[in-house]
Amino acid sequence: MADDAIPETGADRTPQPETSSEELLEQIAGGDRTAFAQLYDRLSARVFGLVKRLLRDHSQSEEVTQEIFLEIWQGASNYDHTKGGAISWILTMTHRRAVDRIRASQASRDRDTRIGIRDWEPDVDVVSENVEVRVENERVKVALGRLTDLQRQAVVLAYYGGYSHREVSEMLHIPIGTVKTRLRDGMIRLRDEMGVTS
Repeated sequence: MADDAIPETGADRTPQPETSSEELLEQIAGGDRTAFAQLYDRLSARVFGLVKRLLRDHSQSEEVTQEIFLEIWQGASNYDHTKGGAISWILTMTHRRAVDRIRASQASRDRDTRIGIRDWEPDVDVVSENVEVRVENERVKVALGRLTDLQRQAVVLAYYGGYSHREVSEMLHIPIGTVKTRLRDGMIRLRDEMGVTS
């Protein structure tokens, strides 16, 4: 197997005592395949879950998850524990990779769309539609501005950032129950500000 290939993981490994993710990254930086397998087993479902939440497409999510673990295998020596925990480092890398994939896919779709509609004249009033979208975006911004700072922070991370309740809890250093309360209160207030009736 080439040095830059991801080592295979298998179910027949003997259980090892719990090692911190930081220690596993340090061992991976030294080429320890067993440490990589442990880290993969520990975090692959979480990484895949975050990627899938952002990309929605199962196949692309699997590809990006593989790319992330290849990046961990090849770049574990870049991890600096003084700048944060191993899980945060991996989830930040995960979020960045998923967003990069979204941007690349969007750029490709935009390019295809530009080519496909070069000579097509729309029957709709594009100006009117654009104005409606801008007005709606403004309403959302104003409504978000009326939330408390704590509510807005939780809503933006969860709904615009794609983070789970647990990830928001870790990022804001608050209990998960507090995150859920802020999100619930923030969404109720947003609904009221936007004049949405249930």
